[in-house]
Amino acid sequence: MRFPTPLIPATLVRRYKRFLADVLLPDGTAATAHVANSGTMLGIDAPGSPVWLSRSPNPARKLPYTLELVEADGTLVGCNTAHPNRIVAEAIVAGTVPALAGYATLRREVKYGRNSRIDILLEDPVRGSAYVEVKNVHLRRQDRLAEFPDCVTSRGAKHLEELAAMVAAGHRAVMVYLVQRADCDTFRIAADIDPAYAAGLRVALDRGVEALVLGCALTPDGIAIDRTLRLLA
Repeated sequence: MRFPTPLIPATLVRRYKRFLADVLLPDGTAATAHVANSGTMLGIDAPGSPVWLSRSPNPARKLPYTLELVEADGTLVGCNTAHPNRIVAEAIVAGTVPALAGYATLRREVKYGRNSRIDILLEDPVRGSAYVEVKNVHLRRQDRLAEFPDCVTSRGAKHLEELAAMVAAGHRAVMVYLVQRADCDTFRIAADIDPAYAAGLRVALDRGVEALVLGCALTPDGIAIDRTLRLLA
């Protein structure tokens, strides 16, 4: 995924009310940016952090800037949770995710389950259907180890149940964790943060749901999947 226009460097002053961040632009101007991330952004919201912003071409938009990248622990981290579905979908179409290759069609945001939408639906007349849910990962508390979630996610637990139901119905279901930082090569569920989600994933895996952890290379020009990470039990 490439950003449509060059990102703008800035400095984070504070992130607050979940969806807002005060920043300082290179010329010293203060601005408020939209934060497309409902989590806590644990570990990537420190005041003074270098950040990169996109600017909307829509002159009527109340907040023209969106927070895209944060530099934390010496690496770029993707914090915009509106992007992971597109990043994964583009990689599947390009054939760079072998575990999800070989399907005839790809659709996004398809209704299924209990009034939900699956992030990516892969379909093939021979292979059948694969229901793919994507979660953004940016938390790192130990060296080389990415974790999810960074806060309690009852919605995420619901998605695991619905994926397991798709397996029971005879389909393939895959939980994709997209690690938007380059300084990790292993991944685990942060059970201390959300024990219910950790338990839910164990149940889902036992019922046939697959888990796939993908890592990214990030620059201010774009974000691309470049590796698979090892899932720790």
